[in-house]
Amino acid sequence: ASRGMMEVDGAEGEGASRGAEEVTGCSDRDRLTAELEFVQLLANPQYLLYLAQNKYFADDAFINYLRYLTYWREPQYAKLVIFPQCLFFLDQLQRKEFRDLLVNGTFIEWLHQQQYYFWCTHREDKPAGLTAKAEDAPPPQAN
Repeated sequence: ASRGMMEVDGAEGEGASRGAEEVTGCSDRDRLTAELEFVQLLANPQYLLYLAQNKYFADDAFINYLRYLTYWREPQYAKLVIFPQCLFFLDQLQRKEFRDLLVNGTFIEWLHQQQYYFWCTHREDKPAGLTAKAEDAPPPQAN
């Protein structure tokens, strides 16, 4: 099955693309764009909290969709990602234990802090004065 416009080429691909459009209601390009936008939203801990609070992680179809989206780790798709931490979170979302933690506001805040510390310490063009360390952040406490 075609995962996006990158795999479609030639006349055979165009026919497959039209068939996929009839099933999904959108072109391969539009689907690829929508999936990329969704995957990148996963880099936002507050969005993960929203998904958890609204019981998306209790829906087997949604979990299957997250499993399907792991194709974004393949180099030809990963190169399109602007926020690479989304791929880390996509991997973590494959684990039920991680999904279960996402209803904990303290855990979400801890994730956000870890992101901030990562961005501060792993940038090539780091502004002066940003020397925070991930180990300075306290671990999450149970609510």
